[in-house]
Amino acid sequence: MLSKNEIKYIQSLGHKKRRDEEGLFLLEGSKMVAELIMHYPSQVVRLYATDTFFQQHPAASAIEQHQKVTEDELARISQLQTPNQALAVLRYFTPEEFQQPANSWTLALDGIRDPGNMGTIIRLADWFGIQQVICSPDCADIYNPKVVQSTMGSIMRVNVYEKDLPLFLSQQQVTVAGAVLGGETLGSYQFPEAGILVIGNESNGIRPDVLATLSTKLMIPRFGEAESLNAAIATSIFLWELKRQ
Repeated sequence: MLSKNEIKYIQSLGHKKRRDEEGLFLLEGSKMVAELIMHYPSQVVRLYATDTFFQQHPAASAIEQHQKVTEDELARISQLQTPNQALAVLRYFTPEEFQQPANSWTLALDGIRDPGNMGTIIRLADWFGIQQVICSPDCADIYNPKVVQSTMGSIMRVNVYEKDLPLFLSQQQVTVAGAVLGGETLGSYQFPEAGILVIGNESNGIRPDVLATLSTKLMIPRFGEAESLNAAIATSIFLWELKRQ
């Protein structure tokens, strides 16, 4: 049975300040937690799951700090509206120092503040084989529960870094392309072997100090009357064109 203090502590990890103090975050859902314990068991600090989950995933019992909980108890510690069998408390991922690969692309995000967009973009990066994402400091926290859930497990596979984007991009020796209205039409551009693709804020696009670092400005051609595209949708179109080539 979970104590009141334990419930309160787990709930507190829903707040960024507490997560940063502890270096811990929450990951929920039977599919993601099963993947976690299969491939990254050393990240798990504590696992809470229903008896059904432990029966379906015997490897879960090998986690040193694991506890069976009832559905009611899981609901009390969950950040989800509909809890799903398992919740893990795990350590922040700490990727090695960033190095731009010589033969692949990196994604850079300038002020992506919506947690759903942030999580979806990390998932898209994983889908299209982009292993590194650079975020400006004002992007949504990648360990926000909504971001974590939106990644659908991709947060475990994609390295995410926080950088001062204008400074970082100005120091790179590869093509820096950005999504900009009025830029070269995406379909007519030939992507080089390696580079950095910049996606801007949902409402305001790429900021002027980041725009100044771009070597290439690209746009998705518009055929209707919509003013703009959702940042995650735009990212998917850019990454598809990049990989298609």
